[in-house]
Amino acid sequence: MTKLTVGPWIAAQKLPGRDVARDRLAFLERTRVRLETQTVAGFPLVGLGGSCGKPCFALPYRLTWTEENTQQLEEVAAEFGCYVEYGVYPHLKLHENDQEVAAVQDWTTSATVYLRPGYDRAEELLVRLANTLNPVSS
Repeated sequence: MTKLTVGPWIAAQKLPGRDVARDRLAFLERTRVRLETQTVAGFPLVGLGGSCGKPCFALPYRLTWTEENTQQLEEVAAEFGCYVEYGVYPHLKLHENDQEVAAVQDWTTSATVYLRPGYDRAEELLVRLANTLNPVSS
């Protein structure tokens, strides 16, 4: 699998420089790309993380954390060279440099996964998390 293919979509929305930070028309121009529906591996991109800017993908089910699925999450993390950091919600971070590559959120009406777009195995990780955490297949 590959990095996420939505990098250019994200980059087109970012503030290009402080000189246009108050330019409403420039903002409106950047947001036009949001009219283009984005998906990765069949999962819809529903937005970007507010502080981190990572693309957020909706999973087709609601998630409630349990002893079983948090253990499964840690197993998936290990397969990808990561550990799980439990904050408000779990984050997968690389052992080699503590870089966050994913976060799984459960406090909305459906589960969501935030992914670092430049992570080489991001799409593979998204599919693996979606399959592993699915309460129907558990």
